[in-house]
This record gives sequence, C-alpha cells and structure tokens, in this order.
Amino acid sequence: MPFELSSRSFSRGDIHMTKIKPLSITAAIATLLFIPLLFTSATAHDGNETEKHDKKENHAEKLTDNRTPQIPKSATFAGEEIDLTSQDRRERMDREMLSFCYSHINTMLQIKRANRLFPIVEPILKECGIPDDFKYLMIIECNGDVEARSGAGAAGPWQFLERTGREYGLEVNGEIDERYHLEKATRAACKYLQASYEEYGDWLTVAASYNTGRANVTKRINAQKEKKAIDLVLLPETSRYIFRLMAVKEIFNNPKAYGFILHNSDLYPIIPIARSITIDGTVSSWADIAKKNGLTYLQLHEANPWIRSASMTNKNSRTYMVRIPDTEALRYDPSETRAYDSRWVVE
Repeated sequence: MPFELSSRSFSRGDIHMTKIKPLSITAAIATLLFIPLLFTSATAHDGNETEKHDKKENHAEKLTDNRTPQIPKSATFAGEEIDLTSQDRRERMDREMLSFCYSHINTMLQIKRANRLFPIVEPILKECGIPDDFKYLMIIECNGDVEARSGAGAAGPWQFLERTGREYGLEVNGEIDERYHLEKATRAACKYLQASYEEYGDWLTVAASYNTGRANVTKRINAQKEKKAIDLVLLPETSRYIFRLMAVKEIFNNPKAYGFILHNSDLYPIIPIARSITIDGTVSSWADIAKKNGLTYLQLHEANPWIRSASMTNKNSRTYMVRIPDTEALRYDPSETRAYDSRWVVE
C-alpha cells in the first residue's frame, strides 16, 4: 500500500496542549477561503494521477495480451489432408504454431523474403515434379536467407552439407559455392526429394528424410513397423520439423489471422537483372568486374552469392554466368512493390 497508518494509539496525555490565541476576523475569512482551494487542488491532483494510472494499466494490458493461436483440425500438405485431432498431433502442431506466432521477427522476415524467392522457386519445383508446398521446407531451412549457414556447415537456401551438395551436382570450394545459387540449389534439392519419394511414397516422410537422412528414417520405419514419419518416434528436431512445415504453411496462407499485418510496401521485391556476362577464365578481382559494370563488389555478390572469394582461379576451366542487376532497381521505391501472394498483405 502507498500509505500505512501506525497502529499506535494516542491518549490525551500524549498531546501537549497549548493556549491558542483568537484569530482576527480577516485572518479567519482568509483561512475559510483558502481551505476549499486545498481540497480542489488535491482532488485535481488525484484525478490526474488516476488517469495516468489507468493509461498505464491499459498499456500494460496491451503488452501482455498474448493469445494462443487457433489450431486447425486438419492440415493439407502436398495434396494430402492430415488429421490433427489426436492428442499428439494437435499438441505438436500447437507448439510450432506458438513458435512461429511469437517469433515475430523471424516470421515477418520469412514472409518479406518469400516475396522475392517464391517467384523463382515455384516454377522449378513444378518443372521437377515436386509439390509446391516444398517451398515452405526451404523457408524453415534458411528463414528465407539465401546466405544462411548453420553451425554444422550446411549452407544456402536448401542447407546442403558440402558432401551432399557435391553428390547432387553442385560445385563447392573456397572460390565458388553453388549451394548459395538459388536456382541450382533448388534443382539439386528436387533431385533429393524425388529420390526420397520413390523410396517412401509419402511426402511428409520425404520431408523428414531431408532433415535427418534417409538411412535414419528407414531404420525407424523398420523398427517401429509404421509407414509414415508422422507416426514415428523420431529425433526431437525431426519430429518437430514436419509440424513446422504445416505450421508455416498455415500462417503464410493467412498471416493476418495470426497477428502479422503487412502491406505491399513492407515486402522485398525481386531485383531485376539487367544482363548476364560470361566468365570462362580466371578472375583476378571480382571488385574490378563490379566497378566496370557500375556496381560495388557487395552488390555484385548479392546478385551472385555463390561467388565466395575476391578472385577466382577457375582451375577446371568452367563457364559461369554472372548476373548484373539493374542499378536503378537497387534503389527501389517500396510503394511500388506488389505482393506475390495477395493473402500476405492487407489493403
């Protein structure tokens, strides 16, 4: 409490009585006029403090108004409807929905970046016969960051390890690392996904194998006598992985329903490529090539993140197509950006 009253009682003997002189008439009138002012001032002060207190309480309520997201009764992934009404599935989905809904920065960035990535990735998935929903696998792998790198050494939008990247046809060395090449890495991922589907015949199980490896999934299928990864006891990370896929799709399909309010101008647009140049020899300085084309080395690298050093010896005499971005588009006007998927934004 802001104020405390003493429990000590006072007797008449505690009070020292003094003789009080009579007040003059003028002093008495002044005193009577001044007393109401004291009460008026105190009342106004208390009212202001109460108003301030109410505002603070309302603000606090807004800050702490955290609500659990609604969990759907079913989800669709790669054309298959997955029932989420059983205890284990509902609670696993709940965990991932909460994770995405209250990791505001990451989820916002994923949607913003998807506006730049999905127009490139979707046609490749379709061409390779991979369900469109696997674009969400890329999102949970890299958070939409093409240059993402894990502590284990997995790199790029599809998070290939060096050995796996080379196995699926990507060049990986200190000068060139095609794990960071969006189109080439997407095609390599499609090869892996298609091979896994031929083995399992279930796309969620394919997704689980992408996270933990086919050998691990096959071993658990045989030991637990189940055919689908969603019904297996998996490593905790992999068990969460397949529900993260469904959760991120659910949120991407209706961000506003889960508290993510974005406008067209918030999204990242594709930066158009003005032209491509062919490089089939050594490069003594990528910075010099950038300058000749009106760019900084940083801008050249962002358009070609597979370039991983300041120079290139090109020992295998390979040919590379280097993209030169439109320098005007590098200074884009956010008000002109349009959402690739209209569901991501509000009017």
